[in-house]
Amino acid sequence: MDTPSSEPKCATEQDRLVGERIKVLRKSKGISQTALGSALGVTFQQIQKYENGVNRVGASRLSEVARVLEVPVSTFFEEGGGLVEQGQQEVFEFLRVRGAVDLLNAFIAIEDDQLRREVLALVRCAARMKQKQRT
Repeated sequence: MDTPSSEPKCATEQDRLVGERIKVLRKSKGISQTALGSALGVTFQQIQKYENGVNRVGASRLSEVARVLEVPVSTFFEEGGGLVEQGQQEVFEFLRVRGAVDLLNAFIAIEDDQLRREVLALVRCAARMKQKQRT
């Protein structure tokens, strides 16, 4: 029979992934750590700890995070558990790149379709130039 340990549980890789997804979703919604903390009744430092995977996010708190960020709770779990589709996993990988969320938000703000296509062509051109420099 297992007895409860008096030691606090350490954060795991899954906790880190959950925190990372909280961060990506928070940024994509344009919500600051302070604002998210206020909505949850915690400090921005606590949000930082969640996002960095230092502290675990309890089930009820994760449910509140999902409500504030307007996503299903399952969004925070890895594809291996069958809760997140492969496409979502890839999106999270892309959004982890520094500046990706800012780039997407700026792109979405462009209302003119032609200008949006031109911006996309410019970004693709820059990526090809970088590829050529590597070879």
